[in-house]
Amino acid sequence: MPVSSVTLQRQLAATTVAVSGVLQIAALWQNRLSEDLLVTALIGSIYLLVALGLFGRSRFALVVAVATCGSSALLLAPDLPLANWSPLQQLRIAGDAIVAVVCLNVLWSVRHLPSI
Repeated sequence: MPVSSVTLQRQLAATTVAVSGVLQIAALWQNRLSEDLLVTALIGSIYLLVALGLFGRSRFALVVAVATCGSSALLLAPDLPLANWSPLQQLRIAGDAIVAVVCLNVLWSVRHLPSI
């Protein structure tokens, strides 16, 4: 896999995580304040920190992105039946799953690229 493809995938994952984090924090202004909403905003701030790491070159940021986004997708997915999900919940879970898969792919590619 060419290096430019790995960089593009990493930037795509970082942008997706950053947008997801900003939207989770912005939910504070859209909904009534509750404990669940504060937890969502906290997760959004963690997503922003992960996005900053993904814009860099660290492998650790890839591992953290897989762990946070993957666990978020796995923990939120079985919560409700699919018919009861709002489109935003579906988009969030799909985005988290896509980011986890892309970061795993980048981590695998970076691990097997010849080092300089």
